[in-house]
Amino acid sequence: MPLPRQRQAPAGGPRRDYVEAFDGSDDLFTPRKPVTRSPADPYAAVTDRDGAPGTGVLSDSDTDTDTDTDTGTVDDDGPPTGVPAQTRGGKGRAFTGIAAAAVTTVLAVVVAGQVADEHDSPGVQSQSAGEQARDAREPASRGDDRATPGAPPAKPLTYEQQMDRAFPLAAIRAGTGKFYAVKGIDKAPGKGRKVTYRVDVERGLDLDGALFAEAVHRTLNDRRSWAHDGLAFERIETGDAEFVITLASPGTTADWCAKSGLDTTEDNVSCDSAATERVMINAYRWARGAETYGDKMFAYRQMLINHEIGHRLGHNHVTCDKNGDLAPVMQQQTKFLEYDGISCRPNAWPYPKG
Repeated sequence: MPLPRQRQAPAGGPRRDYVEAFDGSDDLFTPRKPVTRSPADPYAAVTDRDGAPGTGVLSDSDTDTDTDTDTGTVDDDGPPTGVPAQTRGGKGRAFTGIAAAAVTTVLAVVVAGQVADEHDSPGVQSQSAGEQARDAREPASRGDDRATPGAPPAKPLTYEQQMDRAFPLAAIRAGTGKFYAVKGIDKAPGKGRKVTYRVDVERGLDLDGALFAEAVHRTLNDRRSWAHDGLAFERIETGDAEFVITLASPGTTADWCAKSGLDTTEDNVSCDSAATERVMINAYRWARGAETYGDKMFAYRQMLINHEIGHRLGHNHVTCDKNGDLAPVMQQQTKFLEYDGISCRPNAWPYPKG
């Protein structure tokens, strides 16, 4: 084994043993193992996972290590935690550490500058703004149970509005010939003679049976209607009724009217099937009205109810006898308003003045 080199002091300098006492930062009281040192890596402070850049903590390459010559592995044998490792050749290592720290600082500044430049670039700013906007929007759109913002819900149509609009032709397709009674009852108003009736609707019709029942009750008990004669009409759902006003398809209406010897197929009209309990209201006319009334659907439907119930109460057809007068409710207004050279105005009521 070669002998260690002896240090030589410069001529006229201090004694060798005095210099060695202050050489470096060696801890004279800490036992050390002989080591084989590797060249210092000026970038170790940047890349070493055991030392954070810029913290002044030395990496493994700056401390004493043991090298296993058989396996080539390096075993740390540094000082206890929190105590900086002290090695021989402190001056060289100090300069090396300073150089590494300087490189680290420069690299940190460069990297920070690049990150700042990228962060301030228009693309990144645009992306950040988009992400912020998206984050601001997301809370309002999360979850299926949140209501979707939009126009306020439309108000339901009033009775008058529903009665004044035509219904689609699909609503009066051929029915099944079977009926159901509209549920509920409507008490007779006033003190007149009570007349009980039921409202039936043919199954398979896509028409509002409840609206039809409401229209019948309101119309018959209006002072301009047959209630003017001291009658009070009461709707029942079950039990014996004096008549059953029935909303049915054109085919079913024709079948029931034929039972009383009436033909409704020619003009697709309604009838009072006097031989049966049923007053038949043709669904085609209920949905689409008549040319004589144009778009006055509300008035036409009131006329239709009053005219057919008038037959049930014993009234026959009459015609207008003066040009420009209101047509009598018992005139066949679905078919005509002009007769024998006299033109009349449409009228829905037996007693228009109440």
